[in-house]
Amino acid sequence: MLAKRIIPCLDIKNGQTVKGVNFENLQYAGNPVELAKRYSDEGADELVFLDITATNEGRKTTVELVKKVAKEVFIPFTVGGGINTIEDIRKLLLAGADKISLNSAAVKNPDLIKESSRTFGSQCIVVAVDSKRVDGDFYVFINAGQKNTGIKVLDWIKQVQNYGAGEILLTSMDADGTKQGFDIEVTKLVSKHSRIPVIASGGAGADPKHFEDVFKNGLADAALAASIFHFNLLPIKELKSYLNRHDISVRI
Repeated sequence: MLAKRIIPCLDIKNGQTVKGVNFENLQYAGNPVELAKRYSDEGADELVFLDITATNEGRKTTVELVKKVAKEVFIPFTVGGGINTIEDIRKLLLAGADKISLNSAAVKNPDLIKESSRTFGSQCIVVAVDSKRVDGDFYVFINAGQKNTGIKVLDWIKQVQNYGAGEILLTSMDADGTKQGFDIEVTKLVSKHSRIPVIASGGAGADPKHFEDVFKNGLADAALAASIFHFNLLPIKELKSYLNRHDISVRI
């Protein structure tokens, strides 16, 4: 069995780490370079860096900040936000990113998934999917959760796999920042229909059982969280020890 992965996430705005609830009311959560180094040292399996306002502000991800973070981490490092072209991807990979996360740009131009996976390899291309319940079904939202695309999550998941994505970062907007646990329903739905790894995101609290649930019941391959790690509410070593005791394979 492949080990389940624990992934801290740095949501970046104006060069600083922030965290909100349901994608709103953002608050300062720390220096991204310092946090990244801490997570690398503490045993995180990977790190995700999302420039969450780049798309809505019509700008590119901050390459210089990516370079600074990359120098401090010795684990796989995924970068997303404001990435629209093959050249954008190339610059970020050269700056030290190991993987690239595409969200709004992938929906607007699905050929970018195809072209980027052919150019750099599917293992480099993560498609981020922001999911929200609307009238009893799950829909894909873009532009930092501000726009409903009208595309059902399951339909989009099937498409991105065919386009060559290597991984899916699934965020439940309904659960985001609530600390009440991951959205097991949508995670399980996506995981059962996905041939590629699924990272569950949104809703993790300081209770390690939230992670146990998303792995055992949500069938996720990895679990991503932010504030509980930023504010040391649940240390990564403590979480992994709990999961190991509960028969979930993790890298200790």
